Amino acid sequence: MRVLVVESDRISRDNLRVRISSWGFQASAAENTQLFDQVCVFEPDVLLIAVEGQEKGWEELRARGIEIPTIVMAEPADLDSVVRTVKFGAYDFLAKPVNSTHLQVLLNNLATQLSVTEENQWLRRKLIEAGTLGPIVGQSLVMRRVMRQVDEVASSTAPVLIVGESGTGKKLVAQTIHQLSTRRGGPYFEIACAGIADHLMESELWGHERGAFPGADRRREGFLAMAKGGTLLLEEITELKTELQAKLLRTLEDNKFQRMGGSARSELPFDAKVIAASTQNLSEAIQHGKLREDLYSRLNTFTIELPPLRERLEDIPALVETFIQQSAEAHQKVVTGIDNESLEILRLFRWPGNVLQLRNIIDRAVIVARRPLLAAADLPNDLRRAGRKGPQFELRIGETMDEIERELIFKTLDFTNGNKVRAAQILGISLKTLYNRLVRYQGKGRDPVSESSRHDN
Repeated sequence: MRVLVVESDRISRDNLRVRISSWGFQASAAENTQLFDQVCVFEPDVLLIAVEGQEKGWEELRARGIEIPTIVMAEPADLDSVVRTVKFGAYDFLAKPVNSTHLQVLLNNLATQLSVTEENQWLRRKLIEAGTLGPIVGQSLVMRRVMRQVDEVASSTAPVLIVGESGTGKKLVAQTIHQLSTRRGGPYFEIACAGIADHLMESELWGHERGAFPGADRRREGFLAMAKGGTLLLEEITELKTELQAKLLRTLEDNKFQRMGGSARSELPFDAKVIAASTQNLSEAIQHGKLREDLYSRLNTFTIELPPLRERLEDIPALVETFIQQSAEAHQKVVTGIDNESLEILRLFRWPGNVLQLRNIIDRAVIVARRPLLAAADLPNDLRRAGRKGPQFELRIGETMDEIERELIFKTLDFTNGNKVRAAQILGISLKTLYNRLVRYQGKGRDPVSESSRHDN
């Protein structure tokens, strides 16, 4: 375990560094002004900081999304600074002069916790490779990338921005981030910015003091206060009034806020992970004045883009299996799977409602099913018609089998937007066979090799 000692007094920091090294830890020491630079170079697992003059530097690390377990040291007379630092998430504090036995116990405890954390991270990486992370399911490359991002950002204090079409699972991703974070024991709130009237939103988020406005006959805690130690999801952030977007930006930058009608003396610390979500094109939202560019820059520290289901059709079997298990348990039905015909119908559908639409359709199918395997008859009529119809092409008498096969391959590539893996699945051939066919037909009429290579996945 690597420990960085940050102390203005050279003798004190050198003594601490030597002492910590004698306990078997890797230790380095730095002056107060070198905190950020040394964190980047040494990459410590633990910070041991003399609190005098270091609160801002440590809070800057947290604002940048760098969260490192921290033990603060302070003179007994500086207890107020220690209390403020611990409130913002320090692991523990020690009074100066530092008691060696107490410090060694703290470091040993942290080493044990970090070992468990690393093991959990290793297990999560294995689950991601298998196509699952908590409730998130998908073996496609795009979804495994999303899972890796979720795993990475869960351990950070940085704000998160989740974008994607309606029904792609933004709330599920936010919930997973919370459950994987150190804040999982804290509260979790989802605020629909489009579902609360503009004149009520400020009070809902920041709260208000008694007498702040007509009818405010008592103090009210807002979600910013109630989410202390937890996570706050702001859905459809572009629906928040621009005036409140500016106020939210100040809260995120200062890590403190006032209730409506409050004063500087009644400021409260803000200690919640903020996740913002949107179905909108955020560049257009900025151009149209629906999203402040400075707030976007603050939230855009870490962005997760969720793909629509039509771009991850290979995940449908795993999603269907998961939804069948959940629905069968919820409705107490003996349904264990789905037949191949029904699964192919689901694969051919374009899914404008994304994963949410798929889940609702499977839930309905489980309810009406009379056999252990879901069949086409259990699916909605419009879905069966759309799935079975699919794109078509005409066969003309006089064409050779090679010409017919070439046209079928080309049309299938058109249907999959150039995704050769998906095209091979639909055609019932291996990817290698598909590539061999494409090479064979190069130069015969339309060239599927060159035309589809733009979309090669």
